[in-house]
Amino acid sequence: MRNLLIVYHSQTGRTEALARAAYDGARDPMIEAVDVRFLRAAAAGPDDLLWAHGLLLGTPENFGYMSGAMKDFFDRTFYPVEGRIQSLPYALFISAGNDGSGAIRAVRRIANGYPLKEVQEPIVVRGEVTQAALEQCRELGLALAAGLDAGVF
Repeated sequence: MRNLLIVYHSQTGRTEALARAAYDGARDPMIEAVDVRFLRAAAAGPDDLLWAHGLLLGTPENFGYMSGAMKDFFDRTFYPVEGRIQSLPYALFISAGNDGSGAIRAVRRIANGYPLKEVQEPIVVRGEVTQAALEQCRELGLALAAGLDAGVF
């Protein structure tokens, strides 16, 4: 059994909608051997990261950066897991008011220190969440879960 951790933060509900779509994709019936844990950033901790074989991160873009809650997740988990995880595959989705580039840069910079390995380009959803954006995130969750299930990651 492989484990996929989905960690997200949302205030308006947009990022949560994207996270739920990713969760739905990761729990697709064709995925047989992946357990999925779905947590808000404030509730996720070091034990969740140590449990995980893959990670999906969802954050709104706040002031051209990731959310404070996502940054707090990183701050609270870095030292407790330092040296205990190896190249954990991850992907990122962002609900953005601008272009999401500041949030992407910030997450990538922190991810390098864990180390986390980005396995797909980030999904950036600007403005309102559309059905197409939800489908993109569903496919993201499915792709990461399928990769874990098949032993690709």
